[in-house]
Amino acid sequence: MAPRHELQFEVMGTIAHVVTIGDDGDDLVESASAHLRELEARWSRFESSSEISLLNASAGAPRVVSVPTVALIELGIEGWRVTDGCFDPTVLGDVVRAGYDRSFCEITEATARRATSSFRRGCDGIEVDPISGAVRLPAGVGVDPGGIGKGLAADLVIDALRAGGAEGACVNVGGDVRVAGAPPGDGWVIELDRAGCSRARDTIHLVDGAVATSAPGVRSWLRSGSRQHHLIDPRTGEPVVNDIVSVSVAAARGWQAEVLTKAIFVAGVAAGLRLADALDAAALVVTADGERHTNRQWCNLATSAD
Repeated sequence: MAPRHELQFEVMGTIAHVVTIGDDGDDLVESASAHLRELEARWSRFESSSEISLLNASAGAPRVVSVPTVALIELGIEGWRVTDGCFDPTVLGDVVRAGYDRSFCEITEATARRATSSFRRGCDGIEVDPISGAVRLPAGVGVDPGGIGKGLAADLVIDALRAGGAEGACVNVGGDVRVAGAPPGDGWVIELDRAGCSRARDTIHLVDGAVATSAPGVRSWLRSGSRQHHLIDPRTGEPVVNDIVSVSVAAARGWQAEVLTKAIFVAGVAAGLRLADALDAAALVVTADGERHTNRQWCNLATSAD
């Protein structure tokens, strides 16, 4: 049996867990840690020197960014397109105005009340030149990588681990999980925690693919006595208000799974499941009454539910 190596560490405001199957695993998991920290440094909106912060500050003028950041922007636009706007990477201003203007652990009701931003949405006006690496945001538009970044990071690290010789690998960045290559046993067994909204668990098997879970209760705060969260409805610019408490999506890539969890929250149960069907993804939606709503693809993956 090929050796298994793993490492857990803090990154991107959460806990990452990397597992590799095969030789040289210690070096590979350490390289995965360094890779995720590099992506965090490029994409953090809380660091003024990050590529995303500099890009947002340059809105209206082109700015050359790295290959990973070009991918982040291009796939964010693709997510906006395929979800008919239910996912939008340009909700930065809305997220900040809701009170999320600093690292989550630093938010208080007082800081949330003072938070303000002049950024507007405008995904349709973003220009990307993949050859030169130049990206131009429309004037006044800001990008928030939070709705896609962890899933894409898991994809990029998986690709690097496999290229580096891992027979199989699993990268979990705060619940955005990507697996590929030779799994332990018959497949990677992933237990989903619905982020405190239910005691129930669902276990799914993946051989090569990704799963992501989003829940508004995980990152919420008070602003002027009103409960706010990070899942923004691009149609209103306000945190989503409906009876969905958790969405899990399994897809081919981590960025796709993460984008779809956000889009389903915005679209609602019925339209969200139809969207998952159309994009050949598996989805589980849990509502406040405890009901579980799934599409056929999810039923093919799930192995147990309590």
